[in-house]
Amino acid sequence: MALNRKIGYVDLTTGEVDVQPIPLEARKKYLGGRGLDAYLLYNHTKKGCDPLGPDNVLLISGGLLTATCASATARTHVMAKSPLTGMLGSANMGGFFAPEMAWAGFHHLVIRGKAKKPVYLYVHDGTIEIRDAKHLWGLSTTDTQWAIREELGDEEVKSCVIGQAGENLVRFANVMTGVKNAAGRTGMGCVMGSKNLKAVAARGTMDINIAHPVEALEYNKGFIDQITSAKVNQTQGTLGTPFIWGATNSWGGLRTRNFQLNQLEYADDIEPERLDEIATETIGPHHMTGCFGCQVHCRAQYRIPSGPHAGKYDEGPEYTSQGAFGAEPECRSAETVLTGNHLVDQYGMDNLEVGSLIAWAMELYELGIINKKQTGGLDLRFGNDEALLEMTERIAFRKGWLANALADGGIPASEKIGKNSFDYLIQVKGMSNLHSDERATPALALNIATASRGSDHLRSRPAIDLYHLPEAVLRKIYSSPIPYEGPLSSEHTSYEGKPWQVFWQENCYMAVDCLGICKYHTVFLGATLPNFEDWPKVIYYNTGLEMTPEEIWEAAERCNMLERMFNLREGLARTDLKKGDMLNHRYFDEPCLRGAPGVVGLTIDRKKFKQMVDEFYTHKGLDKTGKPKAATLKRLGLAKEPSHLV
Repeated sequence: MALNRKIGYVDLTTGEVDVQPIPLEARKKYLGGRGLDAYLLYNHTKKGCDPLGPDNVLLISGGLLTATCASATARTHVMAKSPLTGMLGSANMGGFFAPEMAWAGFHHLVIRGKAKKPVYLYVHDGTIEIRDAKHLWGLSTTDTQWAIREELGDEEVKSCVIGQAGENLVRFANVMTGVKNAAGRTGMGCVMGSKNLKAVAARGTMDINIAHPVEALEYNKGFIDQITSAKVNQTQGTLGTPFIWGATNSWGGLRTRNFQLNQLEYADDIEPERLDEIATETIGPHHMTGCFGCQVHCRAQYRIPSGPHAGKYDEGPEYTSQGAFGAEPECRSAETVLTGNHLVDQYGMDNLEVGSLIAWAMELYELGIINKKQTGGLDLRFGNDEALLEMTERIAFRKGWLANALADGGIPASEKIGKNSFDYLIQVKGMSNLHSDERATPALALNIATASRGSDHLRSRPAIDLYHLPEAVLRKIYSSPIPYEGPLSSEHTSYEGKPWQVFWQENCYMAVDCLGICKYHTVFLGATLPNFEDWPKVIYYNTGLEMTPEEIWEAAERCNMLERMFNLREGLARTDLKKGDMLNHRYFDEPCLRGAPGVVGLTIDRKKFKQMVDEFYTHKGLDKTGKPKAATLKRLGLAKEPSHLV
């Protein structure tokens, strides 16, 4: 059955491997994927453990539905204590690794300790081997994967790996699989590097017995129709995620020049239509490709058209790379965006963190807070494409004083730079913000301030708030499966009802991450896509597990609370600018200067923001300081954690 996939416990220090079943009780409470990982992290780490020490556990998982007949169940989740933030480390990526690991017999790996020399794990049909990886150390992410396939003599092997950034302990290093699938936030690649773990490879030929295969396939046909008929997914299948960047830039929702402006003008060369012209590589009839079991195919294939890296193949760029190598550093060249995207993919670094930190350094440079001596001779002004790409490479290899400082993350770098550099750092909980500007969107501002892993657009973002949907439509979405009779507003600049929307989306996204589904197949960018009411049949037909929409909601709420409990244990404090549910002062003090008439002049209102946080806490069952109430823990069955169920 789909539920008989195992947990593999690996101690890299001793070389011991232990394989255990996942109790049904754990499945019902935490489902799988990110949710069960949150339970394992809370139970297998101690308060204050060193993120780069042997006692930090690294968790790699697939979701409850991974490799079944359900669509788009390709997501791989990676979790540990973050070396970037000192709190929850969590990242999610698509591709083909998690299904391969499931066919090899495993849904979860729990990896602790530190190998004496570089190693990689080979997961194959119920077994886990620790293999020598000295010959892989120093290779890029794609070269590592091909070298493992060659060594194992099987091109079907799938691997999640680190590149040079992870080896050099860059604190926002990625875990990568395929060419561009990135578990890209909070530094999970750095944790792998600290353990001398270069890769985890998987190859499986074990059957997964579907509980009700005919019904599962028939029901999934309806899912496919629902997913492929959505206009947002049709657009993504043509232009990829860059279409989001284009739309957002048009109305003034992109932070530009770090946080000085909110729109990148004269950016025709990096608009989605232009990138679509460049992306001409094809596999099959079209240049767009996708992940296991997905019908959307949202990422392009391209070769860098010119410059020192001309001809290099890559995939994307995602709209995050347009922000990181476009708007934030105020660069307007397609070559720069495509090259930057390629470099971070090969080195294994978070493009959001790289772009944000370099843009921050550019503002500090123009303000005179840092100088050419500290930049190692680079003229680190906005719009300097060459300096942007050079600093990207320097960070990966920790070359020079500034690059070495930035490689440790924004808050440690601000402490090294000194003066008032921290004031210009756009971060939440130590993680740099996405390149979006939320001053015109209070719901999205609340989302990034309260997200569990730091500033984040994939944890609780009510992106459909920008669609001006009728209140009746919003109420239909946000009153299921839990009734909600409070206020809702179709206006994205309003503060009314936004805390409930963020709370609902937080539980929706957690459920998706527990099931192993891509967020583009739920209410993220598409208001009509599957959610809580649809998932019980998918779960039952594929796994035989019977759950109501309300039970799925409660499981998601429980898992989100565990993530918060972990953060509280590691120092989360509501109004702390470095470890709290708080925004940089510029959101409140500096108005938007560009964009649509309804955007120009807007800031986040401090008093209303505080009220939103209060209301969000109430929905979650927290007290005014952000700690869970005793009744909330009892209701969610968390009063006796850690319980060491698995």
